[in-house]
Amino acid sequence: MAQKQANQKQNRVRIRLQSYDHRLIDTSAAKIVEVVKSSDAKLVGPIPLPTQRRIFCVLRSPHVNKDSREHFEIRIHKRLIDILDPGADLVSQLSRVDLPAGVDIEVRL
Repeated sequence: MAQKQANQKQNRVRIRLQSYDHRLIDTSAAKIVEVVKSSDAKLVGPIPLPTQRRIFCVLRSPHVNKDSREHFEIRIHKRLIDILDPGADLVSQLSRVDLPAGVDIEVRL
């Protein structure tokens, strides 16, 4: 049983996508899913991870009125895609996928 789990960990590609725009991340995840489904590899995902919110508080006036402030927010959307038993040609196909700018891709073997 332990050897079977060890083999699954070795034969897995984990792709983590991050973006400020949820539409960009969904379209890029859909493109990756199309490429993986065209091959014979198993696909798990795209799994939506919790959205990270970063809030910045800024004074409206540089000199006076400290009570008057503005809040700005950045949301970072994340998706996780696992590919089980990838073939050698699948990695080359994934590298040729044209993904939009603004999507951060992290690939772990």
